[in-house]
Amino acid sequence: MLAAMPEEQQVGIRKMKLEDIPVICEIEQECFTAPWSAEAFHHELIQNHFAHYYILEVNGAIAGYGGMWIIMDEAHVTNIAVRGKYRGKGCGELLLRKLQQSAVALGSVRMTLEVRVSNEVAQNLYRKLGFREAGIRKNYYSDNQEDALIMWAELNIQGS
Repeated sequence: MLAAMPEEQQVGIRKMKLEDIPVICEIEQECFTAPWSAEAFHHELIQNHFAHYYILEVNGAIAGYGGMWIIMDEAHVTNIAVRGKYRGKGCGELLLRKLQQSAVALGSVRMTLEVRVSNEVAQNLYRKLGFREAGIRKNYYSDNQEDALIMWAELNIQGS
């Protein structure tokens, strides 16, 4: 399932559960300079009815996660993160494809996200999956005031 991993790897995607939060917070610490708190994820899973979060597991270990909000007919990717040892193996693509497919199933026709202007690896993945640049959010990231590139994709899902 993952191109760069040995075939014996067992890969699965499932909905995030409350008991996943401690590991998700570890991934947040590893991946982001301004990580979300456990309380933020708890709120997303319990109180935010727009939120949909998924876990990617490799051989039973949490390798990454992705989340989005569905509002009307639009999906907004809130987070996507993959542990360092699983990067470059297709995990991020699997997660984003799952988000896109779930968004379509939930009635979305478009998806948006923000990405650091310096994060060319992520931008290349997003372009591969149909996202196009739509603008800049100046000083979007609180840790260093880096701008965010706004990207949108039409969700016709045929190539996913």
